[in-house]
Amino acid sequence: MIFTTQKINQGYWKVLIDNPPVNIFDAEFSNQLRVLLDQMEADENLKVVVFESANPDFFVAHVELIDIAAFPKGPGKTGLSIAWPDLAKRLEQALFVSIASIRGRARGIGSEFIQAFDIRFASREKAIFAQPEIGIGAFPGGGGLERLPLLIGRAKALEVIMSGDDYNAETAASYGWINRAIPDNELDAFVDNFAKRVSSFDKQAITSIKATINQRVTLPQNEHLQETQQRFFASLEWPESRQRVKSLLEKGLQQYSDVELNLAKYL
Repeated sequence: MIFTTQKINQGYWKVLIDNPPVNIFDAEFSNQLRVLLDQMEADENLKVVVFESANPDFFVAHVELIDIAAFPKGPGKTGLSIAWPDLAKRLEQALFVSIASIRGRARGIGSEFIQAFDIRFASREKAIFAQPEIGIGAFPGGGGLERLPLLIGRAKALEVIMSGDDYNAETAASYGWINRAIPDNELDAFVDNFAKRVSSFDKQAITSIKATINQRVTLPQNEHLQETQQRFFASLEWPESRQRVKSLLEKGLQQYSDVELNLAKYL
């Protein structure tokens, strides 16, 4: 199982991500995340969920680039017909609070995964963020073009996406990509205490707060997410992109390698 769930109390779940070797977001990741969201949405008592990684070097490395065609298709619960945009939208609209507790690298769809969470906390020493798609001749397709500018503003989003570079947690926090960068030895206790505090409050108040903010603060439009995801898949077939991905795979992409640890310098 990629996702292991621990029920801390009636209103608080903790989810551990473990998809060796580097927590690639692949078709099975997508399928299991859909099942997990079904379970969460069905629990009327659930108030807060924390996602963290079993791998201290990788939260979610990036999307699986060898077999894109294997990703599930078909209409989702939000009306989106591509799996990832539908799952991200479900996280945004869920009646519980979602929190990402981040150690390691969150690049590409890993960055877009955390952007769909309500709240993001990260290890000051061990978290790294990037939208590296330009380095494979493509562009963010999982919501990065839509959600990142809403979080950090147009100019900073252009900087991040055009550079394809790695950003540390302190910079990410100063930009608004994450809520806070917390010393690594304090991260677990801080997030746990925060989640327990949230779970101590009334569910009706929690859902009302989130629903109202969602209504009054701009969120990405379904048609934009759908179009961008389709264009991203198409971009991976561009000759330049295919050559760049092939070269990176030969050097160790999607393996526990220096390429994955230091992807920016190989792009």
